[in-house]
Amino acid sequence: MIGGIGMRGNPEIFKKRVERFQELLRKNEIDGAVIRTLSSFIYFTGTKWLRPSLLIPSEGEPVVFVVKEEAELFRERSWIENVVEYQRVEDLMGGVVGWIHRNGMERVGLEFGVERDAYLLFLKLFQRLNPTVEVVDVLDLTMGLRMIKDDWELENIRKAGEIARKGMSVAEDVIKPGLSELEIAAEVMRELMLLGSEEPKVYVSTTPRVHAEPFRDLKVPENGVVTVVIGTDWNHYHANIARTFTVGEPGGRVREAMDVKKEAYELALRETKVGVVLNTVERKLASFFRERGFGDAYIAGYTHSVGLLIEELPMPTIVVPTRAEKVRENMVLSIVHSPLMIPEGAIKHEDTYIVKKDGLEKVT
Repeated sequence: MIGGIGMRGNPEIFKKRVERFQELLRKNEIDGAVIRTLSSFIYFTGTKWLRPSLLIPSEGEPVVFVVKEEAELFRERSWIENVVEYQRVEDLMGGVVGWIHRNGMERVGLEFGVERDAYLLFLKLFQRLNPTVEVVDVLDLTMGLRMIKDDWELENIRKAGEIARKGMSVAEDVIKPGLSELEIAAEVMRELMLLGSEEPKVYVSTTPRVHAEPFRDLKVPENGVVTVVIGTDWNHYHANIARTFTVGEPGGRVREAMDVKKEAYELALRETKVGVVLNTVERKLASFFRERGFGDAYIAGYTHSVGLLIEELPMPTIVVPTRAEKVRENMVLSIVHSPLMIPEGAIKHEDTYIVKKDGLEKVT
């Protein structure tokens, strides 16, 4: 063990995940999968690694490719023993091609997602190097497993939620007229990282923007709103929280929007329960906002899942077909994700919840 560094979590958790995935591969007559997206790589290996390459056959042991001199540390942080080093990217691609052909694979799975390393360029290269191999999208298989959290995942998400709450308290304390979005984000980011969040996200908006990477030249007005969105992680699992703060006297429309948003939040909590279709809740919220005079301000998509990504499937805000997904026990959902977009700003009130049989457990 290098400097006392070890794997986070029980290796058996990750071995069982691979075994369940292999069962799904066999059921779908897929010979193996090449996992390149970072979050699924973490899900199966137990560790984060830049430019990941994980090869999972439908039967047998998985293989990981890492850059030369990385193998020793990788083995300390993962349960996978078959780790191959490479010096050139050509060696990596040759290793993947060789693995496919040595095992006589005809159908190979890749994840067609929007995440880093799920590049179209990689797909085209893969197809050129493996012209006789049928490429199959396995995103539904990986996300189907990841959608329902186990106890260890929920523990990590709860810890991430504690960090997120403390970060939002810092935001509330530091916001004042004249401070830039970037200055606010920096104060919050510092707190999150000191508390152990390795990949925090902080969005700050003083203008109507849904997700606002903070600008150094946009400042808190004397009378207005500031919306802060925080994503935190613990052992790579995330929690998500958002709040809108008023500064001075921003006007009656802002107060009305905040009241309506809070009512919608309570409505969503009442309606989100095991067995309910997400789109059923979505339609009720849309109707509520129309009745209250904010129909044109509501951005559709009231929730998304939270886990190894701050936003993952089901993701009704972006991937419309997932609005047909049913709420299930041990899903982790962010509610209400979508803001009310009014001229004064983006009005948000969002928390992370664990779905239980008897209700929702608030994480943030």
